[in-house]
Amino acid sequence: MALLGLLGCSVAIAAPLPGQSTVATTAEYRLGVGDVVRVEVRDESDLTIEAQVQADGAIKYPFLGSVVARGKSVSRLQQDISLGLRAGYLVNPDVRVRVVAYRPVYVTGQVVRPGGYPYIVGLTVEKVATIAGGFTDRASLRNIYIVREGQTQNQKRKVSLDTQILPGDTIIVEESIF
Repeated sequence: MALLGLLGCSVAIAAPLPGQSTVATTAEYRLGVGDVVRVEVRDESDLTIEAQVQADGAIKYPFLGSVVARGKSVSRLQQDISLGLRAGYLVNPDVRVRVVAYRPVYVTGQVVRPGGYPYIVGLTVEKVATIAGGFTDRASLRNIYIVREGQTQNQKRKVSLDTQILPGDTIIVEESIF
């Protein structure tokens, strides 16, 4: 792990394991409602928790109360918690945050069991369709679309079976004409 010094705080940024996707470790990944994070503070077991990002976009954290997480990177959430703990609680907190469960992905349209499914690192459109029971006989494998979280239906884009899925994505499998 690489450590980043910030105003005397140590913030851990996890490096991916060989062959592991970097969904949770890239600067681009933003936490969202439904993600579950583990917050650890070295030598402070009372401050080690697992918390789900709630509908209001925050997690509940000891001493600090509601801490906004939605839209933030893991490293930014670490920094915010570190700074909050420095403001009257700990002299030099060593805070580490990691995602332990991602928000679900959704699949709709011509699959056997449309719905929401837990995100697993490495998911593709084809794998999500398989988890959803496979394509129906009416499915058009040429007309599959994805809507990224935070986008509207008008912003959907056409994808292939090997397109990588991110937490919160919605896959739409349209009906074939023939």
